[in-house]
Amino acid sequence: MPITESDIEKVAQLAHLEITDEERRVFAPQIAEIVSYVEQLSEIDTSAIEPALGGLTPDGERTESSRADEVQPSLGQKVALDQAPDPASGHFRVPKVL
Repeated sequence: MPITESDIEKVAQLAHLEITDEERRVFAPQIAEIVSYVEQLSEIDTSAIEPALGGLTPDGERTESSRADEVQPSLGQKVALDQAPDPASGHFRVPKVL
């Protein structure tokens, strides 16, 4: 399915993005290429590959490869602030964001 500039405009509107005509012309073939690649990936037979569940069995139980969640000592306030570039009154001072 070809990706048109109209498709790009619809996606931009859904994402509340303002894009120029030039950006629509540039993005359409780029996104079409990405979609084509994803379609190729979806054609690969993965039926013999076990899902990677991040240390869990399909039933949600821990596997031998997962580690126990144990509380570890944390970095103390003094040590952390000693390494801060601009501490102030027991806190990290950072530049204003807004």
